[in-house]
Order: sequence, then structure tokens, then C-alpha cells
Amino acid sequence: MSASARPDIPEHVALRAVEWWMEMQSGESSAEHAAAFDRWRAEHPDHDRAWQHIASVSQRFKGLARTLGPAGAQGAARAALTNPAAAKRRAGIKALAVLLFVGSGGWLAREHAPWRADLSTAVGERRTVTLADGTRLTLNTDTAIDVRFSSTERRIRLVRGEIMVATGHRDGAPARPFVVETAQGDLQPLGTRFAVRQMSTLTRLDVFEGAVRVTPSDARDRARVVRAGQRVRFMREQVDAVEPIDDNDAAWTDGLIVASGMRLDDFVAELDRYRRGRLSCDPAVAGLRISGTFPLADTDRVLQAVTNTLPVEVVFVTRYWGTVRAARS
Repeated sequence: MSASARPDIPEHVALRAVEWWMEMQSGESSAEHAAAFDRWRAEHPDHDRAWQHIASVSQRFKGLARTLGPAGAQGAARAALTNPAAAKRRAGIKALAVLLFVGSGGWLAREHAPWRADLSTAVGERRTVTLADGTRLTLNTDTAIDVRFSSTERRIRLVRGEIMVATGHRDGAPARPFVVETAQGDLQPLGTRFAVRQMSTLTRLDVFEGAVRVTPSDARDRARVVRAGQRVRFMREQVDAVEPIDDNDAAWTDGLIVASGMRLDDFVAELDRYRRGRLSCDPAVAGLRISGTFPLADTDRVLQAVTNTLPVEVVFVTRYWGTVRAARS
């Protein structure tokens, strides 16, 4: 693939590919890091295509290194990974994504740039706001949304992360449809409380009250109504089968993870969302089970509780790169 032949790569995949490149350029990668990277590339064809595109335009990184001065791109990558200000780290990643993927799939040419959100949270932060129509939104960790209210429609675009929505309607205001837009489609609530999470290649919807109509962007004839107590995952072409949820799935709005026999790798992946850097789980201990209620405000305490409960330890390659693995005597 030539440098000018940019692939049609989704925004979130392009950003993650750049993150991987930055982590490798930091000079602090490990065997665990390499294994995690290989798994990520194998997860979806878009992941591998994004990485191949980065490799094909490596000369651009050399030019970037000259622009950055003596420290070069490696120094920039290290600084971005270790900078305690999450917003600055994301800004560096996005700047590199613009350099590499500008024009890809049209996601940089939208009316609103994907990272210039109206409301956002940093890693580990939660925020609750009330919109002009009375709708109450809670933004989870590392989340960004655009709010577009017009005379005919109320639209929320979930750029990244996860939101809890409790729809409202001001007395006397004209009736207007309320829509949550994600990379995979639209969700229209029917007077309800629900959570939407933008994942790497799909959207997850949890409905706690009322009902929500899900319309995949590339298969609008396959719309489905999801009701209270149900969860679905959907992609641009389809809506998966309905699954049950329970109230603990909304515990993040209270700053908690509630686990009941949760697999350790799933627990670590969830905890990773609330920490800067990267936290992974060794496959050798992935199947261990954990239960309890854990506060998200102090993830280091949560990790300590995990090591006190299970035969595991947490090994940090750098301050921001850790792996949960079997404890060694």
C-alpha cells in the first residue's frame, strides 16, 4: 500500500493503532506488550490494516522526528505515554492520527472534528450534566460527546466512551425525537434510562427502564426495540441477540465495579478503563474468578485487594504499564 492510499479505517481503530506505535517507540515495551499487540492485530481486519498503513508511511515519522528536534518521535511517544495530564496525552495521539490517517473514511472531514467534543471526561473521571430539555447525562471515564439540539431533533453523538442517559422533556416544549448516535448506528429512546458504550468495533446498549429502538447505520431495515432489563451489541450491519442485564451493570455511575464471579481478564480490562497507561492480564490467570464491590476512585487499592484475594501479583514494566500475572514465590 502506498503512502497516498489511505485505508478506510474507523477513527477509534486509527487512534488505537497510533497508541500502539507510541508505546513501542517509548523504548519501554516488553514481551507482554508484544503479545498483547499481536492479539489486538488479530482481533479484526481493520486493526491489521491500520498497522500496515502506519508501517507503510514510516517515512513520515522520520520527518516528524526532525520537526520535534533531538528527542525525536521516540521522545514524543515517551512523553505522551507518561504525561500525567490525560488530555495532553490524547492530544499527542490525535495529532499523530491526523498526520497518518487524514482523509481516512471521511472521519476527519465531518462537520465536527471527532475530538472537539462539547462535553468530555478524562481517564478515571465521571461527570453528570443536565441538558436544556431536562435529560440527565452521566459521562463515564474517558468519554466525549457532541450535543446537537435543533428545532426538529435532539441528537447526542457519542464520540468515545460510555454514557448513562435518563431522558427528559420540558413542559411546554415542542415534541422532538431524541437520538443517540454512535459509530455503528442510532438509538432512539422511548422515555427511558439506558447506557451506551462505544467499543472498538461495536456499540453496547444496556436498557434499565423503558425501551430503546436500535437502528444499525448500514441495515436500517433491521431495527430492533430493546426493552428494560436487556442488553444488545450491534455493528453497522446487524444487531446481535438480546442478553439479560442486572442493576450492577450501572454501578459505574456510583463510582463502583461490582463483580460476581467475574473472570479476572474481564475485571482487569474493565479496571484498565479507569487508569492511565495500560493494564493487562496474563492468559495463565485469565480464568480466575473474582467477586466484590470495588471503588473506582482508587484503582491502586483495587489492585491491592485483588492480590490479597487471588494468587496473583501485579508487575509494572513502567509506571503506566502493568500486568496481572500468577504470583511467584
